[in-house]
Amino acid sequence: MQKLHAEILALQNQIEALKAERKQISIQKALPSDESPEAIAIAVRRQARENAENWAELKGIEDAIVLLESKLIQKQREFDKWQQRSPIELQVEAGREQAHIHAARINQLAQELAEEVKALKAIADEISPNYWQVYYKPFITGFKSISVPYVRSDGEVWTILNRIV
Repeated sequence: MQKLHAEILALQNQIEALKAERKQISIQKALPSDESPEAIAIAVRRQARENAENWAELKGIEDAIVLLESKLIQKQREFDKWQQRSPIELQVEAGREQAHIHAARINQLAQELAEEVKALKAIADEISPNYWQVYYKPFITGFKSISVPYVRSDGEVWTILNRIV
């Protein structure tokens, strides 16, 4: 929820910055208010041709403001939805986020462990015949049943599996 609030503040700050920039760039319209609509349209078009770069930049700023405002509305709705949740729901959601972080770390470590076990098995396969000749016993046993944990989720239920290496 704090992350969402920070995103809302960042969007608001960016919109305000764009509005300030728009004011700085804004083109002076020296149009008398008593002219006909056709004369006003002609004058605005003439100004647009004369200041094409400024008009293009203003258009880009306007488009950015519109996009950011729509994203801001979306984030505010999401934030309001979060605020309407019960404390238990918030606690569960926070726990799920923490569990997701730990599950990702477990899966990463399991991948690393599987690679290490495979490397150890390759060494064992290489030196086992000679090890038997020197020590009259196996170098390493139990490779058929080596497994590493793996966490997966269908979105609601999480399962910890053992993957054979």
